[in-house]
Amino acid sequence: MIDPSTPVLVGVGQASERIDDDGYRGLSAVDLAAEAAREALRDSGVDLAGPVDAAAREAPRDSGVDLADAIDVVAAVRQFEVSTPFSHAPLGRSDNVPRSVAARIGADPAHAILDVTGGQSPQHLVTEMAQRIAAGTSEVALVVGGEAISTARHLSGRDDAPDFSEAVAGQLEDRGYGLAGVATRAELAHGLTTPAHRYALLDNARRTRLGRTAAEYAAEMGALFAPFSAVAATNPHAAAPTARTADELATPDERNRPIADPYTRYLVSRDQVNQGAAVLLCSVGTARRLGVAEDRWVFLHGYADLRERDLMDRPDLGTTPASATAVRAALDRAGIDVDDLSTLDLYSCFPIAVSALCDAFGIAPDDPRGLTLTGGLPFFGGPGNDYSLHAIAETVQRCRAAPGTFGLVGANGGIASKYSAGVYATTPTPWRTHDDAELQSELDGVPAAPRAEHPDGPSTVESWTVLHGKDGSRTGVVVGRLDADGRRFLARVPDGDEETLDLLAGEPAGASVYARSFGHGNRVTTDRERMDALCPRRSVGFGGGYEHVRIHRDGHVLEVTIDRPDARNAVHPPANDELDEVFDAFFADDDLWVAILTGAGDTAFSAGNDLRWTASGKPMWTPKNGFAGLTARQAMTKPVIAAVNGYALGGGCEIAMACHLAVADETASFGLTEVRVGLVAAAGGVVRLPRIVGPRLATEMILTGRRLSASEALDAGLVNRVVGAGKALDGARELAGEILAGSPTSVRLSLRMMAEADAVPDTVEAAAAPSSAVDELMLHADTIEGVTAFAEKRAPVWRNR
Repeated sequence: MIDPSTPVLVGVGQASERIDDDGYRGLSAVDLAAEAAREALRDSGVDLAGPVDAAAREAPRDSGVDLADAIDVVAAVRQFEVSTPFSHAPLGRSDNVPRSVAARIGADPAHAILDVTGGQSPQHLVTEMAQRIAAGTSEVALVVGGEAISTARHLSGRDDAPDFSEAVAGQLEDRGYGLAGVATRAELAHGLTTPAHRYALLDNARRTRLGRTAAEYAAEMGALFAPFSAVAATNPHAAAPTARTADELATPDERNRPIADPYTRYLVSRDQVNQGAAVLLCSVGTARRLGVAEDRWVFLHGYADLRERDLMDRPDLGTTPASATAVRAALDRAGIDVDDLSTLDLYSCFPIAVSALCDAFGIAPDDPRGLTLTGGLPFFGGPGNDYSLHAIAETVQRCRAAPGTFGLVGANGGIASKYSAGVYATTPTPWRTHDDAELQSELDGVPAAPRAEHPDGPSTVESWTVLHGKDGSRTGVVVGRLDADGRRFLARVPDGDEETLDLLAGEPAGASVYARSFGHGNRVTTDRERMDALCPRRSVGFGGGYEHVRIHRDGHVLEVTIDRPDARNAVHPPANDELDEVFDAFFADDDLWVAILTGAGDTAFSAGNDLRWTASGKPMWTPKNGFAGLTARQAMTKPVIAAVNGYALGGGCEIAMACHLAVADETASFGLTEVRVGLVAAAGGVVRLPRIVGPRLATEMILTGRRLSASEALDAGLVNRVVGAGKALDGARELAGEILAGSPTSVRLSLRMMAEADAVPDTVEAAAAPSSAVDELMLHADTIEGVTAFAEKRAPVWRNR
């Protein structure tokens, strides 16, 4: 006897249209999802408005019961147009997709869910709804998804374009984007802006492990996906229903242009689709009460949801342990092996998503069972995050057609980042709750690959890709390993470096290359000579002709002014680069002993990061030494004084804190205001402020954006002195003069000893720790001069040598 609380899938539905179809209607994503939901209701046999089998018609049913009325949860897969903070819905969108769908089918659920981004979402939601039903917190649940990407591209910009905007009242559990670990700032900065770019690195790493040439690997990818296209050719919902040969898929031509080596267009997920899918679940008890015939029931026998580590942390880029572990766990929980499966649908956005699982389970690419039920994402189509809901619908139908057989659905999200697996069959099975935490802990416990954020020196190619523009342009990206210590890094080929691009287009695995790091990112070439020619290091010295900075040399003092008063002296990448160059030159010049940094005008020292530049979409970068060339500088060997003449907010406050000393005029104010504009004080602010003013005050300032007046900053220890309005620079000059009265050698070595002590938590231990600075001091001419001048009762003449 089956427990009445056991969850069961009772209805599935799919909907689609192509823009060249007769009767094309231009449906919205919500419309397509609703059509699929209606089909799922009909498929259950309870809604008799559509065709159902005889068994469903004859099953006992409570009179007057409407299945749509019984739906208490509608969970929607997140649409592509709301999958990232930067996504755009050109024809408008619903602000509550699950309730928009519910309204169209006459449902009014108690709970509406919009899941996170990722192709794992459909299987994850089916598993979650099954768990809710088993726990008794839901009775009937509907999982829906829909995309009208093709229609949006087809109709946007036209005078008669429809408006798909909807405002729907009611509760919504919006789970956010869930993009953590899917893409990093470093990946975007080095040109890896699309999934195809990142997956290409994985496939080339696999190619390296297998020892295949480019031609051999291309042929294998074509042979893997040719059967997928054959399945799509017979699928009425497929976006590209054309069977293609392995040679067609692997050979570049005008229509099958290269995208990102090793991929041509036919080998990557197709997102120009108009598709919707739905799955209806309820408990066995509810199915009986509503009269759902048992031949409609399909049980979830096994499931798992796991995450992969971030791309650059993965020990082997050519494998996907999380997906293999998730599939193995789902099979184990179902009590079967991979050989017991009758059908498989492996998520197929890119070849490695399929081939990595074939590697893990010994599945031949030409397995007679086939590896897809739909035709796969390049041919059936990749409807945003919703592909696997179609795979589940197909699997349910196959299980019903062959009772007692098992079907596997593998659902992938991100860059093989999130994987959900499900095993289905009509054979009744009790519901078992499983916790994936132990499996996840084992995956997370594998040591991450060591990384170098700023690589410099001889290196070896680990993986790579060449990105191809529609205009024929090429961009090379390399994952390399430093020869010195094996740390992994990401780098781009310099623009115009055809020699290195040709290397990557051939057989680059294990090739020797040379890496160099810059504030705007890392670069890689074939050798150091080529790097010196294409990307020379900036010579150390004052270049002159600065656009955003003014410098003035007064004896041993360098005065530096951020000269952007119209932007409240906010810094942008060009200004940062100039300041970085200036401070490189300052610290290298033995005749400069103290620097003063201030802002032009009397309104602002610096308002921090130039948000207007950021919002414009222009390229963003920060020097390796941080904001103003100071906030991340490792060796601050000579004193820098901040002359704060007004606002020092956000990054401006971080710059002031990076200076050794600060003099503020009485109009100045200080604050880490990043939270007010959705940012964080990532240029050292969250680290330095608690150490300067104490954790309580710092926490309040960081979390609320509270500003301190000049007097409050003095009391808190954030500044050394407060002077009259407009006198900050004069006050800083006075302080610099007091420093110049002492030995520049002693000042420099004192700063060094303080920095060394900062690394030792225990005060007594830090005080007792030996320092080479003392030995250096004893051998310095300024030490002899200072003692001699004291004995002779005269002013010392410092040489800093």
